Amino acid sequence: MKSKLNLNPELIDSARSAAKNIAEDVQKFIDKNTTVAVERTIARLMGVDGVDEIDKPLPNVLIDAIKEGGGLSKGAAFWIGNAMVNTGKTPQEIAEKVSSGEIEITKLPIASEDKILEAVYKTAEEMVERIKNNRNRRDEYLRTLGEGKKPYLYVIVATGNIYEDVLQAQAAAKQGADIIAVIRTTGQSLLDYVPYGPTTEGFGGTYATQENFRIMRKALDEVGEEVGRYIRLCNYCSGLCMPEIAAMGAMERLDVMLNDALYGILFRDINMQRTFVDQYFSRIINGFAGVIINTGEDNYLTTADAYEEAHTVLASQFINEQFALKAGLPEEQMGLGHAFEMDPMLENGFLYELAQAQMAREIFPKAPLKYMPPTKYMTGNIFRGHLQDAMFNLVSIWTNQGIQLLGMPTEAIHTPHLQDRMLSIENAQYIFNNVRSIGDEVEFKKDGIIQKRAQEVLTKAEELLRDIEKEGIFNTIEKGKFGGVKRSFTGGKGLEGVVEKDEKYFNPFIDLMLGGAR
Repeated sequence: MKSKLNLNPELIDSARSAAKNIAEDVQKFIDKNTTVAVERTIARLMGVDGVDEIDKPLPNVLIDAIKEGGGLSKGAAFWIGNAMVNTGKTPQEIAEKVSSGEIEITKLPIASEDKILEAVYKTAEEMVERIKNNRNRRDEYLRTLGEGKKPYLYVIVATGNIYEDVLQAQAAAKQGADIIAVIRTTGQSLLDYVPYGPTTEGFGGTYATQENFRIMRKALDEVGEEVGRYIRLCNYCSGLCMPEIAAMGAMERLDVMLNDALYGILFRDINMQRTFVDQYFSRIINGFAGVIINTGEDNYLTTADAYEEAHTVLASQFINEQFALKAGLPEEQMGLGHAFEMDPMLENGFLYELAQAQMAREIFPKAPLKYMPPTKYMTGNIFRGHLQDAMFNLVSIWTNQGIQLLGMPTEAIHTPHLQDRMLSIENAQYIFNNVRSIGDEVEFKKDGIIQKRAQEVLTKAEELLRDIEKEGIFNTIEKGKFGGVKRSFTGGKGLEGVVEKDEKYFNPFIDLMLGGAR
C-alpha cells in the first residue's frame, strides 16, 4: 500500500520491532505460568460442563479440588488424564464424582505418562475436530449466503434477557446489521466463574454463558438464511474467565470476540500477571476457531485526551498485534481498536481523526480494524449526536475500516431501542453508499495538517515503544502510561489464581491448535 500520509517506513519497522521485543519478553513469563482460568478452560475443552447442587460450575469444582490438593502446577490435563486411566471414566463423570466427594483427584495412583497422554490427547482431538467443523460451517455459510460489505455494520443488544436479545438482534439483522454484539452484563468480567444456562436477568447487558451463545447463534443463522447473508455473532472473552469464554465461543461458533491483552488490567483492575497468561491461551483458541478478535484501545480515549494521547493507542495496537502473532492469530483476524473521540469543539478535529484512521489502515493493512463511535462527547442532544456519528461514518469509509461499531443518537441517554439502531444503520448505509470510493479518489496535501498529524503520532508511538522495550511492560503499566491508569504488578484481582508450571505440565490444546500435532 502506497502511503498517502508519507509515513516513514523505518519508523514503522522500528516500532514493530520494539513491540515484538516487548511481547517476547512477556512471553517468557507466560510460558512459565498457568492460571485457574486456563486450567478450567482445558477441563471445558475436555468435555466438563454443568453445575453442582449449589450451581457452582463443575470446571470450578474440579480445578478448585486440584488446587486445594496442591496439584495445579502439573495442570488439569495431567490430573484428568490420570483419573481417566485409573477409573475408565470420562472427564465429565470424573468431575461429577469429584463434586460428590467420591474421587479425590490428586490422591489417585499416578499412571504411566504414556497412558495419561494417550487418554488426554484422544479426548482433546475430538474437541479440536468439533471446533474445526464449526469453522468449516462458517466458511460454508459465507460461500453460500455471502456477507455484507466492509466496513461491517456492528450493533449491540443489551436487554439482560437472552430471549429479548434474540428478537432485537433479528430485527437489527433485517435492518442491515452484519455483526450483533451481545453486551455482557455489568461486572461479569470480575466473576471468576462462568454462569451456566440461559439467563433472563442482567444489568446493562446479558450474561455470557454457553447456552446463551447457542441460543443466539441459532437465531442469527435463522435470520441470516432469511435475509440472504451471514450474520456474525460477537461477545466478550475478557476478564477473569477470558480463555473459558473463548473456548465456549469456539464450541458454539461465535465469529468475533473482544480480546485485548491490556484492557482487563487497565479498566477492570485485573492483575497483570493473570491477564497476560490468560490472553495467550484465549487468543490461541480464537485464532484456531477463525474468530476475529477486537482489541480495546478505544477505551484509552475515555480516560485520556484523544488528541494528546493518540500515540498510546497506536503503541498499544503494535503490542496487541505482536501478542496475537505469538498466539498464532493471523493479521486478518486482528480487529485492532481505535475510536472517533476527538473533542467536537477542537478546530480541525475531523482532520485529526481522518489522519489517525488512515494511519492505522496504512500501518496494519491486513487487519479488519475495529472503529468505535463517539461516546465521550455525546451530550444527549440527539441531533448533534447523529451528526457526530455521520462524520465518524465518513472517516470510516474514507479510510477503509473493517468493523464499524455504529454510534447511536441516544448514546448517553439509554440502551438503544429498535428505532435507534435503524437510524444508525440508515446513516451508515447512506454515507457508505454515497462515498464508497472516496479513499481511492482523494489524496492528502504534502506536509499538510493531515500528513503532519499522522507523522507526529507515529513518531511519539515509536518513542514510547522504545521506552517500554527498555523498561518492560510491567513497569510501564505501573507508571500509568496507557490511558493514564496505573496498576501494580502484584495488585488487582485474580493474582491468587496464577501458579508456576511443574516440569510435567502440558496443555494438549496449545499443541493441537498452535502446533497442529501432539
